[in-house]
Parts: sequence; structure tokens; C-alpha cells
Amino acid sequence: MKIRVRLFAMYREALGRGEVELDLADGTTAAQVFDRLFAGTAYEKLPRRTTLYAINQTYQPPATMLRDGDEVAFIPPVAGGLA
Repeated sequence: MKIRVRLFAMYREALGRGEVELDLADGTTAAQVFDRLFAGTAYEKLPRRTTLYAINQTYQPPATMLRDGDEVAFIPPVAGGLA
């Protein structure tokens, strides 16, 4: 199956691009895609609880199985607020 991955902020910087297309085996989860993309980078050991996973523009758990044509977005933790 083919999917499109959108990357934001530090994830975009880690891979040097904002979008990636991947060919994957059926049954691949969003978490497995994250592991594949960030293996060997500084973000490899980032706790998943700090990353939001959006599949087709809807937040989903990392264990969600992907389907052909899905768009997955990894949204990194953000900090902010009023000083």
C-alpha cells in the first residue's frame, strides 16, 4: 500500500523535508511508520506520548492500522503560553 506522511516542525527538520511517500506492507501501524522514519535520528527515542498522530486529518492512536492512500501526520510536542 502507498501512504503519504506529513511532517511538521522538528520532524520536518530531522528529515529535511515536509512530506514523504512510502510503500508499506498491509497492516502497518502509524507507530511503525514513525519508527521507520526516525530510526537513527535524534528523535528515535522520543516518547510516543509526546507525539500526536493524525490519520486523514483526524487524531488517532499510534496503533491504528493504515490503509492504502492514507495521509499520516506526525505532530511534535509544542510549548507555549503567556509569559
